[in-house]
Amino acid sequence: MGSKIMIEELFSLKGKTALVTGAAYGIGFAIAEALAGAGAKIAFNCRNREHLDAALRAYAEKGIEAKGYLADVTDEGQIAALVAQIEKELGGVDILVNNAGIIKRIPMTEMSAGEFREVVDIDLVAPFLVSKAVLPGMMARGGGKIINICSMMSELGRETVSAYASAKGGLKMLTRNIASEYGKYNIQCNGIGPGYIATPQTAPLRERQADGSRHPFDSFIVAKTPAERWGTPEDLMGAAIFLASKASDFVNGHILYVDGGILAYIGKQP
Repeated sequence: MGSKIMIEELFSLKGKTALVTGAAYGIGFAIAEALAGAGAKIAFNCRNREHLDAALRAYAEKGIEAKGYLADVTDEGQIAALVAQIEKELGGVDILVNNAGIIKRIPMTEMSAGEFREVVDIDLVAPFLVSKAVLPGMMARGGGKIINICSMMSELGRETVSAYASAKGGLKMLTRNIASEYGKYNIQCNGIGPGYIATPQTAPLRERQADGSRHPFDSFIVAKTPAERWGTPEDLMGAAIFLASKASDFVNGHILYVDGGILAYIGKQP
């Protein structure tokens, strides 16, 4: 890389096509918005038409041209068809963000094997399937970027999230293995590990109590975070652009935790 390369070029995604799975709202939507702002063409999938149509309206309101597709990320045949359709309509997938995921908060002794498998299928098997589908095209074109949305539960355990933590720990290692196996093809596979992010899904955990005090979980998270706040989906935008762009061409197999410092912090003395 010569000194003549401008900083803007390092982070530009012009001419690139990005597939962000499950990007109808929340973290996935914010990441897709960031990649679009850097110049990428956006494709995303949903499992049902209602969410897909609502997401398309939300992208249009932001002035983002995004292509939405109906596809289940746990179905290998549907994923193959999805990637082929994106290649036909937008060009080959240069950037993949494996964002689709679920969590089931159930004590381990009360969780059925079926419930455990459902979480692992969506949070771990699906990233394997979608990555597998885009890797041949990336190799043929001489490079690509895969970003897996991991979690602090890739490193930590917590009550009621045995399936989620197992899947996200596995996703961390899948990230490292894709980097190990396909780095020679100029393919970088990294992860983003969000901290606790303020989204509509977590809004009930941040509601003020009747007496005006914080929700107990809200107090717990703020006390455990050196930044003393929840993250926002926008806090993940810079990390996503970095890991999707030329700026990260020699960064591979890394998990970038965007957590306000939680993983670095032992917590305040009571």
